[in-house]
Amino acid sequence: MSSKNLIDVLIDGKIYQLYGYESEEYLQRVASYINVKISDIKKEEQYRRKGLEVQRTMVEINIADDYFKAKKQADLLEADLDNKDQQLYNLKCELIATQIRLAASEKEVSNMQKEIVDYQKEIIRYETLIKERDRQEGNGNSVDSEATQ
Repeated sequence: MSSKNLIDVLIDGKIYQLYGYESEEYLQRVASYINVKISDIKKEEQYRRKGLEVQRTMVEINIADDYFKAKKQADLLEADLDNKDQQLYNLKCELIATQIRLAASEKEVSNMQKEIVDYQKEIIRYETLIKERDRQEGNGNSVDSEATQ
């Protein structure tokens, strides 16, 4: 566990001590953010007419407004990230299914190529048988034709 950091910061012209487990740089950024909000609100005429308690409340409301806007944006980004994660998951599933279909198709092509080779061998065997028969019939015909002459 980290140790707590203690830092003096200037907020609206007053020195405050901030401490927390966050870095000193982070704590300084928090104080700077508050100073910017106070400075922005002080520019408004209505702010200067109000009492200290109302002024403080206006700063708190502005900070809360920033928080809720940032939270809404973060929620939207998180939802978008979840959506993208789901799309990625779906694409991976689709890719796997496509790879399975491809492997099955490749196996089918391989089997068909083997069948083609088997059919080609059978064709050659039949052609050889036909040639052999024609040769035997041709030899027998020439013998018959010599005998008849």
